[in-house]
Amino acid sequence: MSEIDPITLAPILNPGGIGGPLTAAHREMTVKHRDDLDWDNLRYEGQFTKMMFHPTKDDPTVPNAGVVKYLKGSGHPLHSHYFAQIWYILAGKFEINGVVYGEGTMVFHPDPHFEHALTTLEDGEILYVQYMGPTTRQPAIYEGRFNMKTRRSLEEESRAV
Repeated sequence: MSEIDPITLAPILNPGGIGGPLTAAHREMTVKHRDDLDWDNLRYEGQFTKMMFHPTKDDPTVPNAGVVKYLKGSGHPLHSHYFAQIWYILAGKFEINGVVYGEGTMVFHPDPHFEHALTTLEDGEILYVQYMGPTTRQPAIYEGRFNMKTRRSLEEESRAV
């Protein structure tokens, strides 16, 4: 009789998980490189994205994870989300709620959260990781946000999610 993993409820194939996956439910990593992707439009003018990972219908728990490029003067208004996210500023200077943040700054937004208006003071890039809220259980939004063929006007853009 094989031992059962209490989390996945799958039979343990490799006790201790050394030298192989613990169970058949344990998946291997996925690797992508940003240079293999083209820049896509983000929902606000002057912003472009290379989301290397994003939720799908088949796997809704995958985070939005990738790089957002901001052109000087771009930004976003105050708005709210139900998912959680982390930003890491790779380059540039960003004014958020009257404070200027630059390279090496990490920002955590719990779920649910609101984001202060952001203005880009110079061209910059931020690594985004948006993931299902641990308390709200609401996933990050990819469709219609990170892959815009054409952008809506700011007045038409929802600030609610």
